[in-house]
Amino acid sequence: LNSHKLQYFQFLGSTEVEQPKGTEVVRDAVRKLKFARHIKKSEGQKTPKVELQISIYGVKILDPKTKEVQHNCQLHRISFCADDKTDKRIFTFICKDSESNKHLCYVFDSEKCVKEITLTIGQAFDLAYRKFLESGGKDVETRKQIAGLQKRIQDLETENTELKNKVQDLENQLRITQVHASPAGSVTPKSPSTDIFDMVPFSPISPQSSTPTRNGTQPPPVPSRSTEIKRDLFGAEPFDPFSCGAGDFPPDIQSKLDEMQEGFKMGLTLEGTVFCLDPLDSRC
Repeated sequence: LNSHKLQYFQFLGSTEVEQPKGTEVVRDAVRKLKFARHIKKSEGQKTPKVELQISIYGVKILDPKTKEVQHNCQLHRISFCADDKTDKRIFTFICKDSESNKHLCYVFDSEKCVKEITLTIGQAFDLAYRKFLESGGKDVETRKQIAGLQKRIQDLETENTELKNKVQDLENQLRITQVHASPAGSVTPKSPSTDIFDMVPFSPISPQSSTPTRNGTQPPPVPSRSTEIKRDLFGAEPFDPFSCGAGDFPPDIQSKLDEMQEGFKMGLTLEGTVFCLDPLDSRC
């Protein structure tokens, strides 16, 4: 059941419902959309035809000619599915919209046996849940911990960089203090080119422009370190256990896994019910 196509259904449309499950909920939705179809028919409008593609990845509603996806309903978001026990034409399902989080009821009219369609969606749901448990559900907590650890590592790297900058500032301030505290006789007044930079350990050839000016004072140059970029404050290389990159662990992975787990745990209810309640339905 990786890809099971059921073609050419009349799509009455979708409407918002208050509850994710319930016979009365879908019955009201069907009556509402049937009435809307009756009005459109009286105005000369035809009910659009669609193609359904049911698989373990969801239920897709496509344009039968262009194959453009009009609606993509993920299985863990589908909570209720029902078919008509009387005329064997109407079937419907309730799905939670991924953007608005509202529950929408989709209604279809088919000449085929809608009971088989309902059962197909139920089988796809069971297979999808099993696949989720085998691949991702059983290690949901592990994935959450990995995402949390990666965030912690990023925070530590940021903290480490801030500490390195503070240490650098302290070293610069210490050098300035040492220069100002030197005996007066140890420094012979000279031109700016032969001033305190002749003193050990400072080198007169160190580029002064490499050190930023702080508080209007140009501190002595800092000896370059060939490994400073690749190593942290304690001389160790930065720890990065995730060679796959941060993209494999998006920030919202926890909410996505929780949402899938919650949807599958709610389950999918299949029912056969009676939608035709009054004479109006038979004319729609």
